[in-house]
Amino acid sequence: MNTSEFLSLLKQHQDKSLLFEYSNGKYVGANYHITEVKNITIDSIDCGTQTDFWKETIVQLWESPKEIGKTEYMSVYKALAILNKVDKIKPMTREAEVKIEYSNDNFHTAQLFVSDYSLDANSLIFKLSVQKTDCKAKETCGVEEKSKKVVAEASCCGPDTGCC
Repeated sequence: MNTSEFLSLLKQHQDKSLLFEYSNGKYVGANYHITEVKNITIDSIDCGTQTDFWKETIVQLWESPKEIGKTEYMSVYKALAILNKVDKIKPMTREAEVKIEYSNDNFHTAQLFVSDYSLDANSLIFKLSVQKTDCKAKETCGVEEKSKKVVAEASCCGPDTGCC
């Protein structure tokens, strides 16, 4: 989901509570705060020497230990006000993919993709997912995909393969 779509959904559902499902049936606690919004520029080169460039918007969530047991979630209205304030100071790139950065005592710190959303009478729920790392230069490196497992040839990253 890009930043524009994310903000549009927030604008459409300001009367609801904002929830984040970081794993199947597991939600960021109601004691969360938006602690940082990052405008990230990625300028990369993969192991096959191909360059890439893209932008991301990272919204960091943190659960306050002072508010454990809180049951009322942040309103979409409040979250949108925070993001609008940020946007006036450091404009967000609308085409950039939005990710949610989050961790808790039982879940490692991760930048999670917004893979879907759902609505109920009271809530806008963003469903988050992890995307596994992958080799972008499979052909160059001689990596073949076999029955949903990525298997690399022993010589994949040898000195004469063109792969680093």
